[in-house]
Amino acid sequence: MSLKVIVLACVAACALADRRPSYHAPDPYAPPPPPPPRYSPPASYGKAPEYPTAPPKYTYNYGVSDDYSGANFGHSESRDGYKTEGSYTVNLPDGRKQIVTYVDNGDGLEAQVTYEGEAQYPEYKPEPKYKPEPKYKPAPVYQPAPAYGAPPSYRS
Repeated sequence: MSLKVIVLACVAACALADRRPSYHAPDPYAPPPPPPPRYSPPASYGKAPEYPTAPPKYTYNYGVSDDYSGANFGHSESRDGYKTEGSYTVNLPDGRKQIVTYVDNGDGLEAQVTYEGEAQYPEYKPEPKYKPEPKYKPAPVYQPAPAYGAPPSYRS
């Protein structure tokens, strides 16, 4: 009987409990919350790198000429501050040579494309890349089974 009273009291307490969430309006006169902390790198990273303030200056070129594979191309460029000049060449598969010359003064790239030679398109003659099957089926070749002598006898 006492168990029934305890269960009934628990049910009544749950039914009478206020299930609404409590809402408290923020205090309009309270100071604003502090800002989140800023990220600072660990001391093990050291000081931030310093970059030079001088404008870039460089000149480079390279070229490849391989008779075995037929590769022939090159590139050269020079830069002084915002002024960049350069050119590159490449042999095209149709036999021409493409030359691109470009200039950039900091306001945009201006390129001139020229071609040397005339395009050549040889006549295409397809050939099978597979070996055709023979028209006849050769007879299989069998080797005769080896002949062994009589088994040795171990009787004395």
